[in-house]
Amino acid sequence: MIREFRLPDLGEGLTESEILSWRVTEGQSVTLNQVIAEVETAKAVVELPSPFEGVVTRLHEAEGTVVEVGKAIISFDVPDAGGVPAPAAPAADAAAQRRQPTLVGYGAEPEKAGRPARRARRGFVSPEPAVQPARAVQPARAVQPAPPVQPAPAPGAAEPPVPTAGAESAGTNGTPAVQERPRSTPPVRKLARDLGIDLSTVDGTGPQGRILRGDVEAAILRSSAEPSRTPDRSQPVVADAPHLGQGREERIPIAGIRKHTAAAMVSSAFTAPHATVFLTVDVTASMNLLEKLRSRREYDGVRLTPLVLAAKAVCLALRRHPELNARWDEAAREIVRYRYVNLGIAAATPRGLMVPNIKDAQDLGLRELALAISDLAGTAREGRTPPAALTGGTVSISNVGVFGVDAGTPILNPGEAAILALGAVRRQPWEHEGGIALRQVTTLSLSFDHRLVDGAEGAAFLREIGDVLAEPAMVLALD
Repeated sequence: MIREFRLPDLGEGLTESEILSWRVTEGQSVTLNQVIAEVETAKAVVELPSPFEGVVTRLHEAEGTVVEVGKAIISFDVPDAGGVPAPAAPAADAAAQRRQPTLVGYGAEPEKAGRPARRARRGFVSPEPAVQPARAVQPARAVQPAPPVQPAPAPGAAEPPVPTAGAESAGTNGTPAVQERPRSTPPVRKLARDLGIDLSTVDGTGPQGRILRGDVEAAILRSSAEPSRTPDRSQPVVADAPHLGQGREERIPIAGIRKHTAAAMVSSAFTAPHATVFLTVDVTASMNLLEKLRSRREYDGVRLTPLVLAAKAVCLALRRHPELNARWDEAAREIVRYRYVNLGIAAATPRGLMVPNIKDAQDLGLRELALAISDLAGTAREGRTPPAALTGGTVSISNVGVFGVDAGTPILNPGEAAILALGAVRRQPWEHEGGIALRQVTTLSLSFDHRLVDGAEGAAFLREIGDVLAEPAMVLALD
């Protein structure tokens, strides 16, 4: 029988993935859990294993296509119980089609042929029939001519209709129909109001055109970029311009990691009131400690850096300052404090910025923490970070010093209360034991969510980290 494999949910909050490459071809026999494709989500590159053993009959999507979760991407001719392939059945067993296990998650259940009619809102008349195909064709985002003048609302309407992108201007019986307002959830509508975004100008990318939080954040990015350029809409836009000599500007699609990072940074900047404090520290004692540890046999092959010591100092300081290991739950009107530390390490990769995290970092010793950081960074650079490592972080560190930068104002990872930036370690004149000496000095920058952390609390936390890096023996006082 013919079985379809639908794109599974590859991680928390992910709604789409791009097919990078197919590892199989139509007509090829595959075994259970054989890798059939490589896909890129907004967070990682993932290999998809086959949920069936059989013959590939159709590849529904081409390489380079962005596919929504739940959409069929490949079909298999699967042998029946007797081991012989059977023709497709028009009404397959629904229980057998549900929740086909794979190594990366579960495929979405097949969509129904139609959907229930939505209850009409007061003052709005639905422009579509009660039952329609499950997936409507979205209008192309090409330059559109000026829209026609909309007819006046029907008498007695509670409020004027809000036109939606791609909606028809007349009902099925030829009479003018009042168009439905954009579909979205209350939190998304509140975010749009706070940011001054008109939802009628936003194209929804969710199911049935629903407007998601990411769509609103993307609209903010577009609105902030538009005033800086006024392109000639009468001329065609050249999408591919790999060399500057071919044109005066280059257009790069916003997708993958860049799209996710942009949406996360906009969300963080507009929802969490940031505050940043700085501290310059003499870390000569820490650098000397690292040199001594590198000479010990148990640290052979272990990459020891100032980042490792800073990570350990953060885990220790959070015991005394739990307010920085927390998140703001707006919906529940609660502050959630974590009793564990999932330590995020910002990593610059060829695909963009990623912040994978080390689970339960508070339980790791210095050697184990160093190995975990090295493994995290290496996996991220290779583009093989699993989705699970990119979710659930509680606090983060950004090592800007590797770029030769002294300090900065890091932006919070969404849902976290604090992020520490570690600057470059430089030899410079410093007051030491009543005189001036060349010492190894660095600057620490701590950004925090001012809803959760007061200035005094943030300063005390940063001071404690600085004390440990200035004198590593201070860890004995942090029990």
